[in-house]
Amino acid sequence: MNENYEIIVVGGGHAGCEASLASSRLGHNTLLITGNKKNIADMPCNPSIGGSAKGIVVREIDALGGEMGRNADKGLLQIKMLNSAKGPAVQALRAQADKITYPKEMLKTLENQKNLQILEAMVEDLIIENNKVKGVVLSDGKKIYSNSVILTTGTYLKSDILVGDTRHREGPHGEKPSNHLSDNLKKYGFKIIRLKTGTPQRIDKNTIDFSKTKREDGDNKILTFSFDNKYYYDVNNQQPCYLIYTTEKTHEIIRNNLNKSSMYGGLSDIKGIGPRYCPSIEDKIVRFSDKERHQLFLEPESIYYDDIYIQGFSTSMPHDIQEQMVHSLPGLEHAKILKYAYAIEYDAIYPTQLKQTLETKIIENLYTAGQINGTSGYEEAACQGLIAGINASLKLQNREPLILKRNEAYIGVLIDDLVTKGVRDPYRLLTSRAEYRLLLRSDNADLRLMEKGYNIGLVQQEKYDKLLLKKQNIKKLIDLLKDTKITPKKEINEYLKKYTTQLKDGISLYNLLKRPEITMNQINHFIDLKFDDEVIEQVEISIKYEGYIEKSNKEAEKMVDLENKRIPENINYDLIHNLASEAKQKLKEVKPTSIGQALRISGVNPADISILMIYLKKEYNYGNK
Repeated sequence: MNENYEIIVVGGGHAGCEASLASSRLGHNTLLITGNKKNIADMPCNPSIGGSAKGIVVREIDALGGEMGRNADKGLLQIKMLNSAKGPAVQALRAQADKITYPKEMLKTLENQKNLQILEAMVEDLIIENNKVKGVVLSDGKKIYSNSVILTTGTYLKSDILVGDTRHREGPHGEKPSNHLSDNLKKYGFKIIRLKTGTPQRIDKNTIDFSKTKREDGDNKILTFSFDNKYYYDVNNQQPCYLIYTTEKTHEIIRNNLNKSSMYGGLSDIKGIGPRYCPSIEDKIVRFSDKERHQLFLEPESIYYDDIYIQGFSTSMPHDIQEQMVHSLPGLEHAKILKYAYAIEYDAIYPTQLKQTLETKIIENLYTAGQINGTSGYEEAACQGLIAGINASLKLQNREPLILKRNEAYIGVLIDDLVTKGVRDPYRLLTSRAEYRLLLRSDNADLRLMEKGYNIGLVQQEKYDKLLLKKQNIKKLIDLLKDTKITPKKEINEYLKKYTTQLKDGISLYNLLKRPEITMNQINHFIDLKFDDEVIEQVEISIKYEGYIEKSNKEAEKMVDLENKRIPENINYDLIHNLASEAKQKLKEVKPTSIGQALRISGVNPADISILMIYLKKEYNYGNK
């Protein structure tokens, strides 16, 4: 094995896989270091990919040339479009992914990738010279050198498994954690925080009475995360999920034993803060005491074994209490627990210490991605890994970095939130976080981002040519609808009155489609729509939501204008008189690169921005260039 690489990626989770594939595919000699090869692309928590907002991120990863979408498509147990009855801004794919197939296929992809080597080892320190990273130090003292390092350590930094009043220093599967790396990062000047997450029980499928549950099936049309549109599953033979609810007995058991939960008295030394949007069942019972019941899903983990995952039932209760809790659920009265639930506490770095490229501000050429940055979720990790891998590579090539704006991608929203606002608890991406969500839809991720992926060098020519053809066909169909007019003839009005008001004057099919009650199905009566479904869908959305999309674009233009107002790197905020002390402190901490970013920092108000802009105009001739 070499002892010199261009890029070293530490950690083989979803972030590490995307980072190492991106850098190696861009021609850089890359080493992926992971504690256990068998845990590469592991799914230690829920057996799903996608979901609200997250499903759009997976599409964005694919559009930029990442691997998660393609890999998820290879191991689908079930897939559906969430919120299909609602508007396109909140629709997103969610799939049950096979926990055996997904990591197996990802490992195969990594092992077959040119310019990429995998090493099983534990990284405990970095090689730093003149505030630049020069490589890593392994637990056995061996040094491996590189131009850049990307840390994607997940939940393994000083991780503790918490159950009841017990604490064990180990990773999600009982593996050895990284015990010294976060201490060394602290030594180099990083602010380290403690976070917590958890996972529910796994149940033997054969011990569940499914007659007491509500069956939830996948959609009856072929869906894929990847714009390759290759599918590997039988749409008519998807694995079902099942819906159940907690009972009053469940709530009573939890309330009576709260002091035994790690979080509510079982352990007194917990510092980690749990995820606000994915709370434990104890948190739900305490925080939402007015609710009579909570929704749970029984989800299959793999076709190769019979474990069922109880989505929404994570806990850190002792095992004997977990038995009572599970047996209080409908259909699970005699269920056998194959794996008990637990909480995990771990170190992370406070993400305002990162640039928008995911390079750290403290050490040059050191990048971090995934849960080490305070996020939760496989999808949030994967997209950060992709961006870190791309930007580490682009910096080596002396090219401009890839920084996605908030109106360009959910990935841009996520990274901007992290580096500008920081985190209090593990960050989860939600549609509500995106102010331009009508622009950031599942259906148009390729139109938004694939050209960027192609220009970087991660999207192949064939895939890009397909995009260009799609764009061409979208324009053709829009022009056809504008050019085709119908008049108030008797037979036309007879057809239309079944769906909408009759015509008094002539109208183009373009304007007819703007009517809420008219869809492409009715338009097809007047012209033969010889176009792909995704082209038809794209045109229908763009016409029906034209006014809203234009409004969002105008608002986004104002934001982009503020992003283009750059703040000099060498600015000294202490010299700005009348700036509020909190604003001064936050601006010094975040070091925003633009007025737009400065505006989004909590604790910096519009009055502070006005003072800042006056100072910039006076001292840097700002706005007169």
